[in-house]
Amino acid sequence: MKKIDLIAAVSASSELSKANATQVVEGILNTISSTLSSGGEARISGFGTFSVSTRKASIGRNPRTGETIHIPKIRQPKFKAGKVLKGVVN
Repeated sequence: MKKIDLIAAVSASSELSKANATQVVEGILNTISSTLSSGGEARISGFGTFSVSTRKASIGRNPRTGETIHIPKIRQPKFKAGKVLKGVVN
């Protein structure tokens, strides 16, 4: 599902115009993004938890040349599905 499909589904299920549904979806996504960028968690009861994990810096190897390279520390978003969502999928 693409974002435009999500907007159309929200519009159809809530009887909102597509413009209003776009504002709602964008607002939710922006709120989750800003919460994660500030180091917090976004928990949506029954759906899941968005959080940030940190991968430590490491040493890697370029597969083409065999040269050793430094891989920097990185923060990456992750999602853990909630119990209700897992039940719906299974």
